[in-house]
Amino acid sequence: MRLPRLAIALPLALLAACQPTATPLKSTADAAPVSADPAFVLPAAVMAKPIDINLLKSVTRTLSSDAFEGRAPGTVGEEKTVSYLIAQMRKAGLKPGNKGSWTQDVPLVELTPSPDMTLRIAGAKTAINLAYKTDMVAGTYRVVPTSTVAASDMVFVGYGINAPERGWNDYAGVDVRGKTVVILVNDPDYEMEGLDGPFEGRAMTYYGRWTYKYEEAARQGAVAALVVHETFPAAYPWDVVVSSWTGPQLNIDVPGDHMDQSAAAGWVTLDAAKRVFAAAGKDFVALSAAAKRPGFRAVPLGDLKASITINNMVRRQRSRNVIGILPGTSRPDDYVLYTAHWDHLGRCEPIDGDDICNGAVDNATGTAALIALAKAHRDAGPTARTLVFLAVTAEEAGLLGSAYYAENPVFPLARTVGGINMDALNMAGPTRDVVVIGGGKSELELFLERAVKDAGRVIKPEPAPEKGSFYRSDHFSFAKQGVPMLYAESGEDLVDGGVTAGQAAAEDYTVHRYHKPQDEYDPRWNWAGAASDLQLHYRIGRELAQSDVWPNWFPTAEFRTIRDESRSGANAPK
Repeated sequence: MRLPRLAIALPLALLAACQPTATPLKSTADAAPVSADPAFVLPAAVMAKPIDINLLKSVTRTLSSDAFEGRAPGTVGEEKTVSYLIAQMRKAGLKPGNKGSWTQDVPLVELTPSPDMTLRIAGAKTAINLAYKTDMVAGTYRVVPTSTVAASDMVFVGYGINAPERGWNDYAGVDVRGKTVVILVNDPDYEMEGLDGPFEGRAMTYYGRWTYKYEEAARQGAVAALVVHETFPAAYPWDVVVSSWTGPQLNIDVPGDHMDQSAAAGWVTLDAAKRVFAAAGKDFVALSAAAKRPGFRAVPLGDLKASITINNMVRRQRSRNVIGILPGTSRPDDYVLYTAHWDHLGRCEPIDGDDICNGAVDNATGTAALIALAKAHRDAGPTARTLVFLAVTAEEAGLLGSAYYAENPVFPLARTVGGINMDALNMAGPTRDVVVIGGGKSELELFLERAVKDAGRVIKPEPAPEKGSFYRSDHFSFAKQGVPMLYAESGEDLVDGGVTAGQAAAEDYTVHRYHKPQDEYDPRWNWAGAASDLQLHYRIGRELAQSDVWPNWFPTAEFRTIRDESRSGANAPK
């Protein structure tokens, strides 16, 4: 998941319920302004349906308790979680969403690498042995008991990007088949202050995500891919990498066992990378700077050769997405989607003897929001379109549950109007501002603008676009298939303390709790910010479900063509 900005207990009073009435637009290619003539108006009483704070607290507290063991897929924690969610969805008035079933099976394969691995770099005067967890972490996507890289030549490929539409190819002029590539994290222009640059300046593109870098390295034939960790461009410290990459690792179970992937993929610390480059007679800082400039060409790392053996315990399993619906009345075959991931890391790297990563903020809060929103919609009465509440599995393993649903949808994506994703609610208190993660992409933002204005708040630019948050939660799986998705949340301007307090709260969570056992339920949390955000989510979902509008991506969004092609199909809306 992306790093939540506000997740710390602050003693503030709860906000009052949201404001009334909105008027969403018909979908327009030129993105008509929100002041355009209304296409649809809902009664104020329906728009202001309150969110049940006590329900939010109860579901969050239960899901993040030690009894659920961190909610890792394929564990006792999953069994308890799925059973609990089904019971809560039934109590909230939902119906089973998958042809009479509450769940959708998601085939997964689990690889647990043995910790007795060392990345050995030979070819220098003295061999360099990079220690597991301290200097590096590694694994493989290949479903094999043993994956070996033996004396592989090493090549520095800059940011590891092949983007012909942007005139950039870090692999130009070099053959990396059978070699180990060393890659920088993020995009070449992440240090820029603005959003103008070959890769959108400060805002990370998908080319900056480590997932892309491994995918491209495999396409280029690299036998191993190592990403150099730096805290600012990665957006999290080294201990987050360690907690996420050690222990059982999940992937979707597919024919071919992912044998088209590299034999090893992993991270190395900045200090380890500098030592390796120095052993090759190279200046890491100078080469990193060169990699930021157009025309960079890959650099072989002298005579250095990398070797590593990864021994895996392989376990195939099935996890489950949980799906509940409120059937529509006049247009039941049109679907409006709410999503949140129910999973977390399970048992993880212990801190002070605690090895359960409870995932209270991430994402018991978002999962609780699904239940609370379902109850609010149920209490408001039926809608014209069907409302779908989807709790997906294996987000922490790489958006696996949402990816599987998006590629194997229960409800046709061409008939899915759009959706709202929730990943880690604001526990720091109410904010004056709202941030759209990956803003400027879809007409759903027009709905948000009206709702935010009526709530007396403002939309501000994403404060840390270099973190690439748009590509780090489940909305991205649907966006890749063309479905417009909104991911919006509290900004950093806290009503009590302003931006300074908001930034401090975000930093505190990132450093002390994110993906650690310390992400636990806190009875001192202030739920006012979460309630305010969920009022926006409720209102937008209600508008979509009661209207006949079909929001699209803006013309410049990378998903627009996919959506247009989807909607032009036989089952698409007319």
